Amino acid sequence: MPQGGTFNLLVGGPKANWPQTLTDQEITGPWIGVDRGTLRLIGLNIQPVAAIGDFDSLQEPELQLVRRNVKDIRQAQPEKDFTDTQMAVMVAFRDYHADRVDIYGATGGRLDHFMANLFLVLEPQYKKYANQIRLIDRQNTITFYLPGHYRLQKEADKKYLAFIPLTPIDHLSLFDEKYPLHDEPIPYPISFASNEFIGETGTFQFDTGLLCVIQSCDTYEARHE
Repeated sequence: MPQGGTFNLLVGGPKANWPQTLTDQEITGPWIGVDRGTLRLIGLNIQPVAAIGDFDSLQEPELQLVRRNVKDIRQAQPEKDFTDTQMAVMVAFRDYHADRVDIYGATGGRLDHFMANLFLVLEPQYKKYANQIRLIDRQNTITFYLPGHYRLQKEADKKYLAFIPLTPIDHLSLFDEKYPLHDEPIPYPISFASNEFIGETGTFQFDTGLLCVIQSCDTYEARHE
């Protein structure tokens, strides 16, 4: 069983939201298929180390294909209080000892699933992994941070930044972005800080809370990249 490193999860969301690096198969590291995402990995000739979900959207021939191609299959009952993605994240950290989990295909589809996956970092069993989880699509990279000082690396054309509190944030400072801040409180849930890279990196720090940071490009840029 693979251990450590970055684990990639492919969820059954729209292919149109996949980043080009996934389509071109440039992403390294082991993959976990989440429900229909397992079929899509098999279609890309990528063999998942695990397949996780209730698989309620799969027909029997599709389920048989999953069983022929994946050794570690975790099938949940459809009547559950968590998403398939949440289950896969916990398996990656708990059983495969992942250092980071990158989630692809979890945005742009069903809003209830996306919101559940976005806020899973607030649940006690996931919160300790918050700064090891990313949600990545064609237009956005969503990361989560616990208090500290950080340097962001600009990703391709994702020049826009949003700093969104998931809990009250104290003393947020943005040092070298387009619009600096100095020791600002960011109330929850009624405020956020919108910003832009002015170079290839940006730095920020804060003292308390759980912060969501989104790097993004706008729709026009994503269509014409």
